[in-house]
Amino acid sequence: VGDSLVEDDRLAFARRIMDADADRDGYANILIPDDVIAADEFASDADACVATANAIPDGWRIMDIGPQTARRYADSLGECRTVIWNGPMGVFEWDAFSQGTAAVANALAGMQCATTITGGGSTAEAVAALGLANRMTHISSGGGASLEFMEGRELPGVAALMDNR
Repeated sequence: VGDSLVEDDRLAFARRIMDADADRDGYANILIPDDVIAADEFASDADACVATANAIPDGWRIMDIGPQTARRYADSLGECRTVIWNGPMGVFEWDAFSQGTAAVANALAGMQCATTITGGGSTAEAVAALGLANRMTHISSGGGASLEFMEGRELPGVAALMDNR
C-alpha cells in the first residue's frame, strides 16, 4: 500500500473478517478495490496516478478508489434494498480525489426503491457538497455512534430520550 496509513494491529482482525466472508456462500460480500488513485504526497495538487490496488508505487499513498472500482461499487449497489454507508471513498475535499465518493453518492441517490443511510460527518459533508442530501433516506453526522447503534450498543443519549417519553 505504499505510504498509505495502515493499522498494523488490526490486520489479523481484517483477515478474519475476509475469511468469514468467504465462508458465507455470498451472504455477505466485502468488496476490495481493484484500482486506486495514488499520490506522491498528501496534498490537493499532488502528482496522482491510477494504480493497481496491490501495487502502489514506493513513497505514494492511496487517496481514492480508482475508476474501475468506483464503477464496480456503484454497479454492486443496484440490487440492494438497504445500504448503510459510513465514510467517503477518498479525500473528497480535494477535486482530484473526490471521484470515488461522487460515484458512490450518485449511485445511492439514484436508488429510488432502497433505504439509503449515510453515517459520519465526512460522508454527510460529501453528500451535501454534491447536492444529493435530499435524495438519501437518512443522514447522520455521528459515524461512530451510528455504527455502535447498529451493533446493538446502548447509546446514552438515546437511552435518556427513551426513558423520558
